[in-house]
Amino acid sequence: METQEVKKIILEARAGTGGDEAAIFAGDLVRMYQRYAAKRGWKFGVLDASESGTRGYKTLVAEIQGDGAYEAFRHESGVHRVQRVPETERQGRVHTSTASVAVLPIVEAKEVRIKDSDLEVTFSRAGGPGGQNVNKVETAVRILHRPTGIVVSMREERSQHANREKAMEVLRSKLYEIQREQAVGSVDQIRKEQIGSAERSEKIRTYNFPEDRITDHRIGKKWHNIEKILEGNFDPIVEAFSREER
Repeated sequence: METQEVKKIILEARAGTGGDEAAIFAGDLVRMYQRYAAKRGWKFGVLDASESGTRGYKTLVAEIQGDGAYEAFRHESGVHRVQRVPETERQGRVHTSTASVAVLPIVEAKEVRIKDSDLEVTFSRAGGPGGQNVNKVETAVRILHRPTGIVVSMREERSQHANREKAMEVLRSKLYEIQREQAVGSVDQIRKEQIGSAERSEKIRTYNFPEDRITDHRIGKKWHNIEKILEGNFDPIVEAFSREER
């Protein structure tokens, strides 16, 4: 699939090592992407989220729609590292925590064939906000893809059908990415492998707060003004990757 054809993407952020600070950092990354999407006029919708405290996320899955969104965010896949003094640190020590990000193009059903017999679908009540309907009716959906072990959960929509459709959309994107990276034509050949871009051990970028510096280890570029970038001024990073590809 050519990148210019991609109109919608799935963005998945997950807290890594570092406990509460990792969840807070995952939340910081999500808000940076959300603010940048708003600046560009793109639609940003949360599909599923597991919160940790008031600012953090254990996991978050969002859908971003807009021309150029995939080109802007596709280099975000990988492990991000933050070095700073956590809010809960009383002795002023700098901690290192991580969060992983996966960016996947949303693909049409015809791009990835999924057998119904390969799926294990369960329903449950969707907790959290949304009114009485959300809490009393089993609208939340969990889909297990048996051949790969991939699990997708969805609970943000108000109907069971809508959540199932969104979950299948995410599953197709994950399977498409695996097939693209592995360059194989059958999901059976990658049995039991989780999505690569969410589980990579290499650290692609470091956010060093004491030195007010962001370093991307793939292209060797550095930027200052971390707080400004986290507020959604993400263009310098996007433009740096664009120049690398010319």
